[in-house]
Amino acid sequence: MSKVKTAILVVLGLIWLAPVYLLVVNASKSVDGYDAKTVWKPAGFSLFANFGDAWSKAALGDTLVATTMYSVIAPVLAVLIGSAAGYAIVVLRLKRGFLWFVFIFGGTIFPLQMILMPLFSGYANSGLYDTRTGMIIVYTAISVPFSAFVMRNFFTGIARSVFEAAVVDGGGLFRIFRSIYLPMAGSALAAIFILQATFVWNDLLLGLTLSQSDSVRPIMPALTGLQSTYGGASLPTVLAGGLLVSLPTVILFLAAQRFFSRGLALGQF
Repeated sequence: MSKVKTAILVVLGLIWLAPVYLLVVNASKSVDGYDAKTVWKPAGFSLFANFGDAWSKAALGDTLVATTMYSVIAPVLAVLIGSAAGYAIVVLRLKRGFLWFVFIFGGTIFPLQMILMPLFSGYANSGLYDTRTGMIIVYTAISVPFSAFVMRNFFTGIARSVFEAAVVDGGGLFRIFRSIYLPMAGSALAAIFILQATFVWNDLLLGLTLSQSDSVRPIMPALTGLQSTYGGASLPTVLAGGLLVSLPTVILFLAAQRFFSRGLALGQF
């Protein structure tokens, strides 16, 4: 029976790895050596040349700084705001706390596509359109509900006596939050940060809608320029660009995998 399970897992793993194989193999082919009839067969190794071609044609260097900024600042702000919300609702027992939680988390009920037009109009009228500040605000706002959800669940699992003992020792509410509850939730905070940073890095829809200039636009909308009518890029270059911009999130996950796995278990989501 164990051999059957192992065989099934191996087959499922190979199926999951098949798209990755196709991506790497075809991104490594030269522009002249690519043939749609031989996508499964390796042919040459021009991966780094295709990396450079994609980098220059999509102007990825101009968007890399902005995307890195969004992927760090917005998740950090969302983690702090969500943690504060969970702390107030669970630990401080905020009046009508569950209704506040429903209000915060209710923002995830509506599909993002439903609010794009009002969001675009509001940004255009307020001067936030095509600004880095505007992009950080929208990414933070979208990330807060999930952060609040996870941290509320996490703080629920901490004994009430921890807070009571800290109060008896003379700790203020903010100091208790900063010095006790945030350090205890380190793994959960790391897991939330990784998930939200990955979401921001891979975002396409908001970047296309709320930004225009190369210095503000995230990296994924810039990458789509390779596939446009005027991009002039061959498929190996497009695939190489996709592989290149995916590497930071893969490296982030592998580097913080221990915190991520532990945070998933502790956060109970």
